[in-house]
Amino acid sequence: MKTSGEAGSTGIGWRDPCCVGGRAWKRGVRKLPALALAGLSFLALSLPVGVVAAELPVVKMIATGGTIAMKIDPVKNAPVPAISGEELVATVPGIANVAKIEVLNLANVPSEYMDPVLWVKLQRAVVEALARPEVAGVIVSHGTDTLEETAYFLDLTVDSDKPIVLIGAQRNASEKDFDGPRNLLNAARICVSPDARGKGAMVALNNQINAAREVAKTHTSDVETFKSGDFGFLGSVDHDRVVFSRAPLRRQHVALTREKLPYVEIVAMYGGADGTMIRAAVAAGAKAIVVEALGWGNVNIPMYDAVREAIAKNVVVVVATRVQNGRVLPVYGNKGGGQTLKDAGAVMADNLPAHKARILAMLALQTISDPVALQKLFDR
Repeated sequence: MKTSGEAGSTGIGWRDPCCVGGRAWKRGVRKLPALALAGLSFLALSLPVGVVAAELPVVKMIATGGTIAMKIDPVKNAPVPAISGEELVATVPGIANVAKIEVLNLANVPSEYMDPVLWVKLQRAVVEALARPEVAGVIVSHGTDTLEETAYFLDLTVDSDKPIVLIGAQRNASEKDFDGPRNLLNAARICVSPDARGKGAMVALNNQINAAREVAKTHTSDVETFKSGDFGFLGSVDHDRVVFSRAPLRRQHVALTREKLPYVEIVAMYGGADGTMIRAAVAAGAKAIVVEALGWGNVNIPMYDAVREAIAKNVVVVVATRVQNGRVLPVYGNKGGGQTLKDAGAVMADNLPAHKARILAMLALQTISDPVALQKLFDR
């Protein structure tokens, strides 16, 4: 059932789990392996039944692509985009007992294709959905490679207490143990959980819930790939209920005021780095450069010299670390040490990895460029 005035959108109310989605469900059944269907049948039976459609909250699912929307192409013998949001929903009969799902197909691309232009479009769609009183939350289906970046962008820019749950899959829909349907069902259950309010954007795969700021992809192929380092999961999705164990305390809102965000580059520090890439970024017009430094935030002398040159040309330099856990701190006083970088005017990225520090810098630079003010944002 298409929503009035919205192309590519679907509203699905409660139906018998065996019939949900009508023809779309039958098509989805034919496309899924038997083992995956057996697992979904168990999930459907484990959920409460007899819920009237009018009593169910609305959950908006915005599909953007990724492995969760892929199948094996017989010619290429490789996964390619193949499944719409409606078809993905049709693989989860139990979801009709949880919420009325509306689908918006925003894109169908691998997550490596995601960029600030798509982020802005997605943010606008999420804000529009959450503004509707009947919508309990938003699900974003997405590829896993850049999922944590999109999650953090939405967490920063969407000012709402309603949950935003990002999901993906490590296995495509042609595989026997396709993990997409379970992740989608769990996301819907999170969206309608009262305990999910106020926790911002979350990543939910493999029954585990992570906060947008802290979450990181930690394995190329395992289904238990998303983790939060020293901080741990926010909670989990058990068969009987959604359980939260903590709340993300370091959330902040940075308004999205532009359609086109400032250009911010990332440059890595490594043994023998000579600063060439910093100078190239400055020449290319970067408004800020995030240096992925070592340890507590240290670089060698050539990189230090290039950082100072960039700052002298009014380019903001943010120092992050390639170490997975811990904060950047201005400790070492040797030339290129963190203290000397701070003294030169660089901003310390706290515990944000370079790719998330870039997102915060892009958003901050819409309205401010003073390093002191920027440092306050990174310290929150």
